[in-house]
Amino acid sequence: MCGIAGAVNHNNKPISLKQMKSMADAIRHRGPDDEGFYVKKNVGLAFRRLSIIDLTPAGHQPMTNENGTIYLIFNGEIYNFLELKPILEEMGHRFHSNTDTEVIIHAYEEFGIRCLDKLKGMFAFALWDENQQQLFCARDRFGIKPLYYLQTNSSFYFGSEVKAINAVYKKPTELNYSALSEYFTFQNILSDQTLFKNINLLPAGHHLLLSNNKIKITKYWDPIILADNKIKLSSVTEEIRTKFEQAVVNHLISDVPVGSHLSGGMDSGSIVAVASKYIPHLLTFTGGFDTTGASGIETFFDERKDAEIIARHFNSSHYEMVIHAGDMSWIMPKLIWHLEDLRVGMCYQNFYINQLASKFVKVVLAGTGGDELFAGYPWRYQLIKELNNPIVFNNSYFKYWTRLIPDEEKPNAFTESTWKKMKDYSPRTIYNSIMENTINLSPVNRALYFEIKTFLHGLLIVEDKVSSAHSLESRVPFLDNDLVDLALTIPLGMKLKNGLGKYSLRKALRPLLPKEIINNKKQGFSAPEETWYRGKAYEYVRSILLSNRCVERGIFRRDYLNHIIEHHHKKLKNYRLLIWSLLSFEWWNRIFIDNNKESTVL
Repeated sequence: MCGIAGAVNHNNKPISLKQMKSMADAIRHRGPDDEGFYVKKNVGLAFRRLSIIDLTPAGHQPMTNENGTIYLIFNGEIYNFLELKPILEEMGHRFHSNTDTEVIIHAYEEFGIRCLDKLKGMFAFALWDENQQQLFCARDRFGIKPLYYLQTNSSFYFGSEVKAINAVYKKPTELNYSALSEYFTFQNILSDQTLFKNINLLPAGHHLLLSNNKIKITKYWDPIILADNKIKLSSVTEEIRTKFEQAVVNHLISDVPVGSHLSGGMDSGSIVAVASKYIPHLLTFTGGFDTTGASGIETFFDERKDAEIIARHFNSSHYEMVIHAGDMSWIMPKLIWHLEDLRVGMCYQNFYINQLASKFVKVVLAGTGGDELFAGYPWRYQLIKELNNPIVFNNSYFKYWTRLIPDEEKPNAFTESTWKKMKDYSPRTIYNSIMENTINLSPVNRALYFEIKTFLHGLLIVEDKVSSAHSLESRVPFLDNDLVDLALTIPLGMKLKNGLGKYSLRKALRPLLPKEIINNKKQGFSAPEETWYRGKAYEYVRSILLSNRCVERGIFRRDYLNHIIEHHHKKLKNYRLLIWSLLSFEWWNRIFIDNNKESTVL
């Protein structure tokens, strides 16, 4: 995990080293170990390094080829670089380091932009080709590593985080009302937009070419589900286990300490099961919650007991922390400054656990991705599994993923001036554009495709930000290329059976785990927010959302905000997702629109 940034001036105006230093300084937390710059005429590249592989100065970036015609800045890990290196050497390439970074350079020299087909890993990189006078940027297949960009009449800027761009693009931040509409529909942004006007996110599985002052964005990979109905369950479970174990081993490649997040579930537990074979006394990290006063399903949100069972079974060196209701308000300014690109649900608990992990390791493994690839949300699929008519399916599933404010409620939620700026943009349009690729799939496979493209992508953006905030690299073995390619061929009946999700994955991983764990129901890492917003956090919610500062911003109607808070407080409806998003958005405005960092302790 590192930080990359840069700029290309279209008018041949020189880039200054000072500009590049400003971009790098803005994302120093992503790489406190080293910095590097390339500045030549109207092109500049900036880099912050978190040293993971080849800790010697040979890993310094920007990295160049032998004749200085290619310069690369790279964030991420290429897990098959040791396989690619001898292949490239046989083709005549000479290496001067033991880094995966140099493999990308020589792969580009040999294969051009098709080098992306050779890379297995997580990455966002920018490569300047002096001979072609071309900038080549790319993100990995799932978008585990982010890359933002801004194209103006005079310049092109990019960075691992928006704040790197804002460090040199000095115009005041403006709100993107189209993205606002998407976010308060899906609690996510499905398009390539962000809440920052004119700043976009390069889509996952895409590359960008900047040449002659014009950008061209191309998709090179898509998670199309191509189920092979000839597969037998007995053979596929063995193959899943083999590829999963190899995926974890691949993700252990590091010259610095590696640990793992550990919940009480199967996914993280299986990662620990494999990793502990190779790392004695593996460091593991778990977060729990104060569930005092919680009721219903929230009483089960503390998974520490199950995590402790796994930790004892595999003899890991285990660390825990307990999160309380007041911990949210304490961390919100700092969290939102790091997050900047608001996505999906509550994440301050992830922020705290990554902070804990960073005190012991530089790399941490996470279980993200298993649910989306192997059908881990069975309650969702019950809603649509019989909806074979695409129109009926789209209407139903769009309604399901409208997590915050339905279209018909928006005129009453937003002020008249805000609604006027939003109403001509339909979030349904971007939803439909994603679903166009699923027309030949079954209803549940359509749902899985949508989850991979949108919900999973949102989770990955959040995971990147809340780990990099603490100079910590988060790795996700379930998204290993070979395991993913297998998962996309497994028939639905082997993923979802008798109402149980991840059926073939459970059978495959059963030999790895204690029997108390393998059949645990899916439980996300969520705090008992429903209870806290009605009790211990109630006054905090009111103090932020009903403050003059928030109301006078003129985006939401005061009576609507009060309605949401009080209806939740009186248990008339569970608005926990919306309340979190409203709090996050208000802090986003205070930090990025008002330019008031307050207590972010940056």
